[in-house]
Amino acid sequence: MDDLVKQALAKWPNVPHCYGWLGLDARGNWRMRDQHAQQQQLPGDKIAHAALLGFINRNYDHDERGCWFFQNGPQRVYLNLEATPYIARSDPQHGFVLQTGAPLAAIDAAWLCDNGALILRHGAIVAQVDDRDMAQVLPALRLDGQALGDDALLAWLEGGQGKLTLLHDGKEIAVQPLAHAAVPQSFGFQRAPQAA
Repeated sequence: MDDLVKQALAKWPNVPHCYGWLGLDARGNWRMRDQHAQQQQLPGDKIAHAALLGFINRNYDHDERGCWFFQNGPQRVYLNLEATPYIARSDPQHGFVLQTGAPLAAIDAAWLCDNGALILRHGAIVAQVDDRDMAQVLPALRLDGQALGDDALLAWLEGGQGKLTLLHDGKEIAVQPLAHAAVPQSFGFQRAPQAA
């Protein structure tokens, strides 16, 4: 967290929290959600300002309720998550990089959801792979040790037969099936935090 933010928190400890005005979409874009976007259930405008994106990324955290927020000075701006708290993109140097710019150093576990979303976990980091990168990730999936074709993947998604693994950094990581609707509860986060 930035020192400037820590100083603001100490100076103004009781600033009301903000809900619904910021979002993280399933492709790792931070989105500003004005009143119209909130009322119409729209994703909001993509934030493109590099300095603001860096500030958000450095001051991104969660509370004990599993609600993710951006600490904007003394105010917590709770955000709506379209997918998971982090979004992973494939990267030739690191394997995967999070939307914050940090490399996903290792993968402890993986899940493939019934909607085709791939979820990766390393420690407390839970990241859905950006759908645009799935074509690059699919060759790393193996079913019972064999390369995975489209038909075999669909059959696994429907019935979960066979051992699905993800080859990453020289290791085979078991891939478990998971209902996409169960992702927030399974990993202990809230997609749309509300005031307590």
